Formats: sequence, structure tokens, C-alpha cells
Amino acid sequence: MTTVPTGVPRDSFDFRHRPETDQSFENALAKARDGARLTVDDAIELLTTGSEREGIDPRRKERVLEAADRRRAEVVGEEVTFVANLNNNVTTACNTGCLFCNFKDRSEQFRTEYQESHGGFTKTPAESRDIVADAVERGIYEVCSVSGLHPALALDAEHREILEASERGDLNYRSPSEYDVDPGTYCEQIRAMDVGGVHVHSMTPEEAYHARRGTDWAYEEVFRRLKAAGLDSVPGTAAEILVDEVREVICPGKIGTDEWLEAMEAAANVGLGLTATIMYGHVENEAHRAMHLERVRELQDRTGAITEFVPLSFVHEATPLYERGMVEGGASTAEDELLIAVSRLFLDNIEHIQSSWVKYGDSQGLKMLTCGADDFMGTILSEEITKRAGGDYGEFRSVREYADMIRAIGRTPVERSTDYEHRRVVDPDADVVGPQLGPRADGTPLLE
Repeated sequence: MTTVPTGVPRDSFDFRHRPETDQSFENALAKARDGARLTVDDAIELLTTGSEREGIDPRRKERVLEAADRRRAEVVGEEVTFVANLNNNVTTACNTGCLFCNFKDRSEQFRTEYQESHGGFTKTPAESRDIVADAVERGIYEVCSVSGLHPALALDAEHREILEASERGDLNYRSPSEYDVDPGTYCEQIRAMDVGGVHVHSMTPEEAYHARRGTDWAYEEVFRRLKAAGLDSVPGTAAEILVDEVREVICPGKIGTDEWLEAMEAAANVGLGLTATIMYGHVENEAHRAMHLERVRELQDRTGAITEFVPLSFVHEATPLYERGMVEGGASTAEDELLIAVSRLFLDNIEHIQSSWVKYGDSQGLKMLTCGADDFMGTILSEEITKRAGGDYGEFRSVREYADMIRAIGRTPVERSTDYEHRRVVDPDADVVGPQLGPRADGTPLLE
């Protein structure tokens, strides 16, 4: 078990993996510029701007960013993409206890016998359907749903029967009858959100683990049933850092690295699209970041199903890690830029790298589009996770705003589908600028 200090910077954690290599920065940069496949040691050198020295060298950093921006131009050209989407998180009820998260609420607070008020929520399948149906009429293409692990959630009716009959006390299951609001089953929620031809992007590996607890079902079986219910693609969140010595500190109740990878590969095996993420800037170091990139690249080598990689900079202000003095802050701006850049250079088999304006803000989010990123997230319409962690960069981005911001940096704004297969260039000079790719989209703005 990793030793957890309090009130100290991240380089004081007693980790086995350290950002130290026998490679040189110059050699690593030369390989990156030549388009050679990088190693973990190469990535460490680029992320640290040289592991032989303390701190980030500004001039070396700019050289890495320039190499990544050139690679971006070679791979995807001058288009900057975004998707018209809605976030519909079903519940905040969760007992996992991740120290980086302030989205969840203890599930005991949701039980009927609990008399005090709390700020959490659970939606019924009918409520989810109404929310998504309204957003589809407004013009969205995608609904993204990532939720807490509510103890009453089961995969489907068969799974619920198994959980109800089990005498095991370690399954984190309670009957829906014990709660004020019944969240239904995962399949019921997916079917509810699969309305009007919308693309359903949901069921992280952690949720898939919750959806098979107490059974001997393989992940393929879980995702096969979810796909039949209407699931189209899987968000590769819950990845955090794919190195177990880090996970033991920040999310000891979550699945390990191998199981996350197993679930993602299973989703791809049944024909679902994938995205992948990294959540960085907390207790991990550059060696962990590089190892994470390697594991994502290897997963893509095996599946070819990952459409985009999404770096998520840790928002620390209202999280247990910060409140307990285990971190002093998040990643620096220089670290953010280098993570985007090295992701572009290292992940030679993933075409799209996303810049998250929810995490970085508008101006820095645009800057990331010159550091190797080419996608600028989605319209969202609703976003609760980052906001609850202390983020303050907003919850909605209109198509008009996207078009104006992207053209302001000399790039071409392009509305896309979730899988990037459908695209249309947005004309910022049009009188009315709204989404057009969604099943009910007609160019009208999402919000009046």
C-alpha cells in the first residue's frame, strides 16, 4: 500500500515509479519530430522537459508544443470539431469514496428513512426520457450519461433477481423500495435515453462493473445487453490514472487498471465505440502519466475503437484530496499544455485529442488547440461533475460561440457526430447558427 502523506506536494508520495530515465530530452524530441513511436521514457522526458533538471523549462516546453501542433496539422488539418450534446447524469448516489470527486453523495442519504436534506439527485427512467427528448427536439446529436453507483441500480430484471436472492453482504445492493426515487435498471435508463435517434454515450467501465456484481457474467455479456437496449458508445472515464499505486491513493474503492482495460476491450468486442481519458494533476507524477498513455495506446492497438483521447485536468478546490491536505492544488498551465502535446505525440493511433473548456476555461482551452488538440468538446447543456468539484467555467456552449471562438484563432469550426464520421463546416457569418447533424436539428440555436 502506498504511503499517503498530508499537506505535501505530489513528488513526496512514496511511489515506486518515478519520473527518472536514461533517455535525454533532445533524443526524445528528435524521435517525436520524426514521427517515431515513443516509449514511456521518451514521454517522461517530454512531460518534464528533461528529467535531469527540476521544473519545466519554458523554452524546451515551447519546442514540444510546436512539434505537437505540427503533428496535429499533419493528422487532422485545420478543422476544430465539437458535438451538439447533452449531459444527463442519472444519480449522484455513490459509496465508492473517490478522494478526487465531489460529485457523489453518500447513498444512505437517498433512503426513505433518511430525514435530513441533501443536495443530491436521482432521476427515474421517465425523467431521463423527458430530459433527453426535449434536448433532441432542440437539436442535440448525443446524450452523455455518467453517474454514481446507486446501490439500487442493477443491469436488468434478471440481474435484479440475482441480487435480491443473494445473501452476500459485499455487493453494494439495496432494493429500490428502500429509496424515495427508483432509478430503474441500467438497461431501462439506456432505453429511456435512446429516444428520437439520439446517440447514447454511457456506461463507464466502473458502471459496467456495478452492472455485473454478484454474477459470473463477462463484460461482453453486460455490454451486449446494454447495446441491445440502445447504447451506442462507451465513455472511457473512471480511468483516472491507469497505474494501481496511484489508484490505491485516490480511488481505492474503484476497479483496478487491468479490469478497466478488460471492460473497455469487451465493449469494443461487441461493436461499441470508445473514448479514453486521463485525469491528472493530483498525486501522480510524470512517470504515471506516461504509463497511462502507453496503456491507452496498447488498448487502441488491440481494438482500434477509440475515437478520441480526453485529458482532464484535476479540479481540486472542493475535493477530499484538497480538504485533507493531500494535495496543494492541481496541474500548472505548463503541465496542462505538455500533457495535451505529449498525448498528441505519443498516441500515434488515436486521431483526435480533446481540449476541455470546462476544465481549462475559454482562453486556455483555445490555447490547447495550438498544443496538439483538435476537438473542443460539446455544447453540454448540463454539467454537474466539474461544477461540484469547484469548476467555474460554465455549463453550456452555443454553436455560435464555438464558431466565433474557433475562427478567431484561424481554424475551421466543424460540427461533428460522436464518432466523427459525420461533419459539417459551420458558417459563422450566417444569421442563425445552430446544430444541423442531430436527428431533429434544423440549424436553430439550442437555446433562445
